[in-house]
Amino acid sequence: MISGLVDFHCHLDLYPEHATAFAEREREGVYTLAVTTTPKAWPRNRDLAAGTRYVRAALGLHPQLVSNHSNEFPIWMKYLPEARFIGEVGLDAGPHYYKSLNPQKELFEQILKACAEQGNKILSVHSVRAVDAVLDLVESNFPPGRGSVVLHWFTGTLSQAKRAVELGCYFSINGEMLKKEYHRKLVATLPSERILTESDGPFTRLYYKSSHTGGLAEAVETLARIRNMDSLELSKVIISNLRCLVGEELVPQQNRSIY
Repeated sequence: MISGLVDFHCHLDLYPEHATAFAEREREGVYTLAVTTTPKAWPRNRDLAAGTRYVRAALGLHPQLVSNHSNEFPIWMKYLPEARFIGEVGLDAGPHYYKSLNPQKELFEQILKACAEQGNKILSVHSVRAVDAVLDLVESNFPPGRGSVVLHWFTGTLSQAKRAVELGCYFSINGEMLKKEYHRKLVATLPSERILTESDGPFTRLYYKSSHTGGLAEAVETLARIRNMDSLELSKVIISNLRCLVGEELVPQQNRSIY
């Protein structure tokens, strides 16, 4: 049985019972990043995470909501000093959101610059059909040493993945991604030290099939097969990656939270 699961991108505030979702992750010992889609959701998520060992909240402004919520950027800036984790942010050039791509780019650039200025921020980044643009903005506005980028549900090409690795990015992988042969081939090429897992619950079908852990154990097992590794060994690698990412000492997980 796999223990110490990592869910580095999950919308706990969109679960049917918000507070219960936080409590369940805490009870199950699932290291969870609870992303938000607007900064107005931050205070409630921050407060729910404050009393936990395993859950942390992220301050977000989702690219799909930029058309109607870009005026909330000052609110986002207000909360930035108290937020170490940032997400969900990024770009979406899908057919429903392409018209707002330029405003998305402007906002994401401001987010990156603000995070770089304050330093020590860890970003969970959306990049649907916009990987090159995301990486261009990261390279131009988020210098090495000012924080870290985790590419959530990465669906780019092998060459884009290589560039992301060179820029220091991590990748959070969910079970839905691993259903497609192309994505399986892609994740097989990623450096082991840059891999995390996520559920993106409640948006993935695996969330509904796998109780509250969003198919995380299944994703680890599938990913291990793809990479010709033992699933328990891969789970240890993922925990080690998370500890490295968040900057804490490597300590027994039963004694201390990695956050």
